[in-house]
Amino acid sequence: MDAQWKQKIVAILDGHRTMTIATNRPDGWPQTTAVGYSNDGLTLYFLCGKDSQKAANLARDERVSLAINNDPDQVMAIKGLSMAAHARRVVDRAEGEKALALLFARYPAQNGVTMTLPSPDDVALFRVVPKVISILDYTLGFAHTDLVPCDDEPAGQ
Repeated sequence: MDAQWKQKIVAILDGHRTMTIATNRPDGWPQTTAVGYSNDGLTLYFLCGKDSQKAANLARDERVSLAINNDPDQVMAIKGLSMAAHARRVVDRAEGEKALALLFARYPAQNGVTMTLPSPDDVALFRVVPKVISILDYTLGFAHTDLVPCDDEPAGQ
């Protein structure tokens, strides 16, 4: 991937903390939910309940589609990205602890409320590795998108 594309994508990822992610249900219907995420370069992390429908969907089919975007007042200021990716369960404890630290660093304590980090054993943690990214930037023209393949991109880079 070209360094300029990577820089633009990482800037979008770093500038947000929620995404809408679609998984594949057993009946063939997509299931879309909003989740908090963190990223390490182009690799994203999110968590969900161990017994959730999302975790069950991903145990069966790791393919996901996701979207991250801003919500501006002006339509021509819309920027964001969508991604086709693989979401794999994090099983390495060190990576799980790193992912949790990254996730909760995006949500510092607010209004005097502090939260104890869950253990990697308490939640289902997923590593999302992109296959192709579509960058949406209306400032370059209505519905302007650039398609960026990621097949040769190593995780976390």
